[in-house]
Amino acid sequence: MQMFRDRFDAGRALGQRLRVLLGGGGDLVVLALPRGGVPVGFEVARILGVPLDVFVVRKLGTPGHEELAMGAIATGGVTVLNEGIVRRLGIARAAIAAAVQREARELARREQLFRDGRPPARVEGRTVVLVDDGLATGSTMRAALQALRQHAPARVVVAVPVGAPETCAALQDEADAVICIHTPARFFAVGQWYEDFTQTTDDEVRELLARAAHGEGSAPEAP
Repeated sequence: MQMFRDRFDAGRALGQRLRVLLGGGGDLVVLALPRGGVPVGFEVARILGVPLDVFVVRKLGTPGHEELAMGAIATGGVTVLNEGIVRRLGIARAAIAAAVQREARELARREQLFRDGRPPARVEGRTVVLVDDGLATGSTMRAALQALRQHAPARVVVAVPVGAPETCAALQDEADAVICIHTPARFFAVGQWYEDFTQTTDDEVRELLARAAHGEGSAPEAP
């Protein structure tokens, strides 16, 4: 399978796929999961010619193995747990509560930082394209989906450049559509499918959102 050069390259590929499937403009809005989903979402929104915003979700790292997600939280007080991991590792409820409290503070901080005073995009009655740079366990995306439903969108389309096959399949039950460009059978981590998977910074997220808000990413590309 061909690797993506970086998140912008992945976003262009995803945007072209979505333009064929969804068209562009109209009542679409792109919500990107920060931080890595924002460069992808920026290119998707640019190609579709629609607004871009963030939907902040925080992974709940397993105590002692923070890279392993035991769940996630999202705006609106939604908590999603991977009960299989919780049971297998015997994670205490007190440890989960502490992680939720810690990540909730960081979630609030990032929302304020990223929006820079701008109000959230209106999603009620609209088709929302929920974008990230990839899907591994899906806990972050699942939390975003559940939280987003509270805002009454007409449809929610999950869109990623690459994802674990079983995760993309499982999310079909929760989203109205799931678009994964690549679902490699030998999937180990999202980063292995990118030549450059350098961590996206807060400043880069703010810059891309500001550019999108000022129309620098709003013109659709010619077919």
